[in-house]
Amino acid sequence: MTVSIRQIHPVFAGEVSGADLTKPLSPQQVAAIEAGMDRYAVLVFRDQKIDDDQQMAFTVNFGAIENAQGGNITKAHEFRLKQGMVDVSNLDKDGKPLARDDRRRMFNLGNRLWHSDSSFRAIPAKYSLLSGRIVAKEGGDTEFADMRVAYDTLDEATRKICDGLICEHSLIYSRGSMGFDQLSEDETKMFKPVRQSLVRTHPVTGRRSLYLSSHIGTIVGWPMPEARDFIRDLVEHAAQRPYVYAHKWRTCDLVIWDNRQTMHRVRRFDESVPRDMRRTTVAGDAPTTQQAAA
Repeated sequence: MTVSIRQIHPVFAGEVSGADLTKPLSPQQVAAIEAGMDRYAVLVFRDQKIDDDQQMAFTVNFGAIENAQGGNITKAHEFRLKQGMVDVSNLDKDGKPLARDDRRRMFNLGNRLWHSDSSFRAIPAKYSLLSGRIVAKEGGDTEFADMRVAYDTLDEATRKICDGLICEHSLIYSRGSMGFDQLSEDETKMFKPVRQSLVRTHPVTGRRSLYLSSHIGTIVGWPMPEARDFIRDLVEHAAQRPYVYAHKWRTCDLVIWDNRQTMHRVRRFDESVPRDMRRTTVAGDAPTTQQAAA
């Protein structure tokens, strides 16, 4: 089959046809999907009834699968999925919705903030691939913001301020902004802040984009309150509705997005019923900036 992509949003995002993800793809199909990612930044695959092994096999067409360790507070005995899969569901190991006061649920509420996956890692993620196995009947949309357009539409003075700035990212910052600050000593060490460039350049297209996330806690060399005020303004600019694609999930959708060119968030849904969403993440290949020695 020949891969074709049609644009589904005025600014970005495309829907793919001609790819059956239950089967190995040809080099030509993989190349077409990668080219589509470079152009559209978000790609939607409909009616892909895949299992975890098939999702991981599809993922490695685009790079190594990122090690999920260090990205959550779930204990080893609580994991529901096999290694290589990231569980962004509302379910416990027995497949039941997490209780309202469950610590894991409260931590995962941070996914409702605008963010970029793994920006809290020294080498941040390339792509994320999310498969909707059981989707919410109402709500639960995933929204994506095009960070290339966000950069392009900044006024010249703000662009000049942004260029060259370095931000500190950590899960401590994003979860703390929601009032989740009861981390153990080991978790605090695990979530040690890392540094990321505020402006990134795409390695293929050369387009520049803002690299924003709720994980940002400060800007290197700035007073923290001033830094957070500036980042908040940038996020508000980037998340203007004309720059946002809201994906309404259907069962067996798979969506890929480029974390280097977008940020995203999930919207509210009824958490009393199961929502089974499974992610694989393509590891990045280099840091965005030199890390602090300390």
